[in-house]
Amino acid sequence: MVTERPLEFGWFIPTSGDTICYGDPQAVIPPSMEMFERVAQTAEAAGFEYLLVPVASNCWDAYISSAFVAARTKTIRMLVAARPGYVHPIQLAKMIAAFDNLSGGRVAVNLIAGQSDTEARAEGITLSKEDRYALMDEDVQVMKAIWTERGGVEFEGRFHSIKGARILPKPVQQPWPRFYLGGGSREAWEISAKHSDVHLFWGDLPATIAANMAVIRDMAARHGRADQIGFGMRLQICCRETEEEAWEAAHGLLEGVTESQTKFIRSYYASSAANRRVQQLAQEHGDLIAPHLWTGITRVRPGAGIVVVGNPRQCADTLQQFIDLGCHSFCLSGYLHDAEAERFAKWVRPLLVERNPGRMAA
Repeated sequence: MVTERPLEFGWFIPTSGDTICYGDPQAVIPPSMEMFERVAQTAEAAGFEYLLVPVASNCWDAYISSAFVAARTKTIRMLVAARPGYVHPIQLAKMIAAFDNLSGGRVAVNLIAGQSDTEARAEGITLSKEDRYALMDEDVQVMKAIWTERGGVEFEGRFHSIKGARILPKPVQQPWPRFYLGGGSREAWEISAKHSDVHLFWGDLPATIAANMAVIRDMAARHGRADQIGFGMRLQICCRETEEEAWEAAHGLLEGVTESQTKFIRSYYASSAANRRVQQLAQEHGDLIAPHLWTGITRVRPGAGIVVVGNPRQCADTLQQFIDLGCHSFCLSGYLHDAEAERFAKWVRPLLVERNPGRMAA
């Protein structure tokens, strides 16, 4: 029997810029504090509980951007990455604890090993993907220990040797901020099973999501965490008053997109199991993996490229399928990010509140 957890919805802040057309450079809204603030405050007003902050090389620094956004919002949490090899876990634990205190408990940790080996090597991270996950495991062990142990932390591992480290302050959230992870490899699943509060799947067939949830829950059971691991979906959404308008907006995102753009996405991010799965879905199923789950922007966007497209009821029906499977956390995004957040709040959220009594704030 699936435990009915409270449903939570997160949004996304596009720190590399926003757009309504990936094939038109003139359509890009460049990164700025004004844009970040507009998206964040709109998402907060729309009832979203957290904001995912990206960390790719073309994005503004996630921690600096998040800190500024947190100062301009009141309730929304910032979901910010912990990437193995970029920041020592003691320093990262200090950063996150300070953020947690200064924001009143409004930070969560997104565990990311990196979607591109090419990007990792370019930035001086020479470890293989498997070793990055092994380092991530040690990083999280160190952070959890230093946030909770009263005395100095002693840790001896393959990557870290720590002799009596202490930090102040401790996090406001006890015992520590929530951990999220989105990844498609067995190494990613093992880290989620051992450490995550939420494993976020990218768009896929409902039957595949159900099967993967069962595998990860069994993996978590080996760590005594079968009841602690939660599941969610990382999806795009394109909702309009009519289905025709929704598809027009969705297809507009691809106007002018070139084959070279698509080839770059498929090659540059080929080391990521989750990206390979998204591309596999597009190749096997074409534009639609289900009536309202569109693969279109996998041609131009790495990561979560599956889009929920339709009118409000169709979008709600599609999300409800994943809720009924046992997913409770939904990290969504859409174009433009402030406008789509408003549409979700106006048209889709009320339908989900009605269908899931007691699991969402009205």
